[in-house]
Amino acid sequence: MEWAARAAVRRAPQPIDLMRDRRASMREDPAWMLQIAGMTNMSTVDWPGRLTATLFLQGCPWECTYCHNPAMQDSRVPGIVGWDDVTALLDRRIGRLDGVVFSGGEPTRQRGLADAMRQVSEKGFGIGLHTAGAFPGRLAMVLPLVDWVGIDIKATEAFYPQITGKGMSGRRAWESLRLVQEAGVAHEVRVTVDPTTHTRDEVLATVEQLRERGEEPILQEARAEGANPAYAAALADRRITAVLDEADFADLCVRR
Repeated sequence: MEWAARAAVRRAPQPIDLMRDRRASMREDPAWMLQIAGMTNMSTVDWPGRLTATLFLQGCPWECTYCHNPAMQDSRVPGIVGWDDVTALLDRRIGRLDGVVFSGGEPTRQRGLADAMRQVSEKGFGIGLHTAGAFPGRLAMVLPLVDWVGIDIKATEAFYPQITGKGMSGRRAWESLRLVQEAGVAHEVRVTVDPTTHTRDEVLATVEQLRERGEEPILQEARAEGANPAYAAALADRRITAVLDEADFADLCVRR
């Protein structure tokens, strides 16, 4: 019994240290220090209804099964797009683009994000953010600068490690969703359905929990393009229809 009690204490979940995230965010870097892995000069798909440039920031602490940008996970990899290149593009596109989306990777990992957002906003562009919610405290610091958020909720909290490979990831993601909701910023919630991991019950439970929080999530297909070869082979030709029943789709929003 004594051993079991000690084990239970060791397994007890620890609270998310939002203040640690926020303290890290306060140590801002200038925008030119961003590690930018890539840039799309014009996109119609990264912010619904908006024409944007999209920046892909290097580094993500999670190793999601279906990640289609695995080369962006390693935070030690230097960027290949300079901030001067970004600002030069935006200066040419004033009046032609609606906004800039900061994507990744996990963009909130980088301390130069806030300065970059402010500079982009000063040029008259809207600010979009793609996040998986890995750093809720840092997210909270940049939310006042953001006009729209696309947030990924991957599963119920307990199921998260099966997708991300990280123990606290579910608590962080759901806390990040709460922060987005409380900030009142426009947003959409996406759930990528992975036929190699998700079950029907898990997907429907995730949707139900999101609806309880006032969200109507958009379900997305996992895809082999860009994923690591082992995942692509495991996914093969399986689609969302391999996880959900045909009758389920009448009550779900699916982006194919």
